[in-house]
Amino acid sequence: MARSTTASRDELFHPSKSQVRKCSQSKAGFEDPSEPPRRSTVRLLMHSSAMFGREFCYAAEAAFVTPLLLSVGLPSSLYSTVWLISPILGFILQPIVGSASDYSRSKWGRRRPYILAIGILLVIGMTLFLNGESLVAAAVSNRRQRKIWGIVITVFGVVVFDFSADFIDSPIKAYLFDVCSHRDKERGLQLHSLFIGIGGAVGYLVGAIDWMTTPLGRALGSEYRVIYVFAAIIFIIFLTIHLCSIPEIPFGQEVDYAESYLLGNNTTGYGSIDNHKNDSHDPCADTTLSPGKEMENGSLIPCNKPEDNKVPRRMNLMCLIKTLYNLPPQYRSLCIGHLFGWTAFLSTMLFFTDFMGQIVYAGDPYAEHNTTAYIIYERGVEVGCWGLCINAIFSAIYSYIQKIILPVIGLKGLYFLGYFLFGLGTGLISLFPNVHSILVLCSIFGVMSSTLYTVPYNLIAEYHRQEKIEKAKNRTASGEDRGKGIDCAALTSMVQLAQIIVGAGIGALVNIIGTVKVVMIASSAISFLGCCFVALFVHYVH
Repeated sequence: MARSTTASRDELFHPSKSQVRKCSQSKAGFEDPSEPPRRSTVRLLMHSSAMFGREFCYAAEAAFVTPLLLSVGLPSSLYSTVWLISPILGFILQPIVGSASDYSRSKWGRRRPYILAIGILLVIGMTLFLNGESLVAAAVSNRRQRKIWGIVITVFGVVVFDFSADFIDSPIKAYLFDVCSHRDKERGLQLHSLFIGIGGAVGYLVGAIDWMTTPLGRALGSEYRVIYVFAAIIFIIFLTIHLCSIPEIPFGQEVDYAESYLLGNNTTGYGSIDNHKNDSHDPCADTTLSPGKEMENGSLIPCNKPEDNKVPRRMNLMCLIKTLYNLPPQYRSLCIGHLFGWTAFLSTMLFFTDFMGQIVYAGDPYAEHNTTAYIIYERGVEVGCWGLCINAIFSAIYSYIQKIILPVIGLKGLYFLGYFLFGLGTGLISLFPNVHSILVLCSIFGVMSSTLYTVPYNLIAEYHRQEKIEKAKNRTASGEDRGKGIDCAALTSMVQLAQIIVGAGIGALVNIIGTVKVVMIASSAISFLGCCFVALFVHYVH
């Protein structure tokens, strides 16, 4: 028995010529046996369902967070500070957690434990920021203390929710990249964009309804409670569906690529791409891609060559800064282009309902709640929700238009078009703040939203594919690659950095100028700058 085991081990680490020939013949009939099997549309729809739930909750935040913070009595001078706390935490922790998930050894897979934990935080944050004032009113009798604690609990809930809603995107994208072939990654990203649009549209639609005139609103006592009940139930259901969509293989387990390829859409027991590349000892596996080893005379030997762009397994703040600084040029340029886009987009989205209430409808968010000025402001916020709903609907529609125009204008054309149209739309809104024209121009916001959620991640997938082809062509083993988690996290961390810029820069600009109208002008200018950058400096694979 022992002799048989030893012989098997020798065959694994020292494959014979007949074994190598057999493996080559078994690979000849497949397009790329090293890629995961094709996933069914149902599996990809299940995987994308989390984006629907997250975006529904995001819609509640985007539509109500500014009016809610102002209504609980938060001073306008502190408003921008709220938007700084969450993105600073996210910017620091996003790549660290992304790198940690690349090497997670959980039996449940690398990404899903993180997605579940962040999902729980998201529900807690949403509970606090939509119900904070009510919870404090029930627990504190002193009116002055009630106001202070109401502000504290609501702000804390906003920070936790915003942090979680942004943070969850990176492991979801890495999860998709791990378990899908290149073609399925493209399909998955398009479905993500579609579900983001539909989820946002439904969320804004729910927010635009005057729930206090309905039996449900009267029963719950507040429209915020109605929104919370809908959002919490929908998010929990769709997150559960997402987590059950495509199984992952725990880090360190073996898998036969050819066997997995033949399984096709049978996803039982199959999971992460990188796990198997990094740890499989199957003689049919592509040993040139195994980290830390090279082939020499048919044997696997340790590789002690210095490695460029290597990401340490244990990431700390200094390693994070060094990793981001040493990103390959194409990744760095893509991150900067992504930063331009999100800075412009968030400037508009976070202030849009407030812009409608104050500038278009000339309401006052600081007025007493039973006054005409405040009622007019609330009416502007409701119409702003309809505008954001139009944005989300067109985001879903445009995600499918992208499939049609992509072969014609390519990823570069899609990227340029999204930024250009958004800059044009926000510029026109600042010049002509009319209700009807603004609602029409909100459709352009959907083009930008769909662009930001698909094109950069398609480029990341193209970069990884190009690197893989180059390695196969040159037959080199460059050691341990940067994981998809750290690359997705670096890209997603630009969203947090954009929030920091919006909170510190745009918020301060509003305080200095004294009007929210300046937000649209700044968004337009930043978008046009980003338009030039993505056209001139971002690398596109041909």
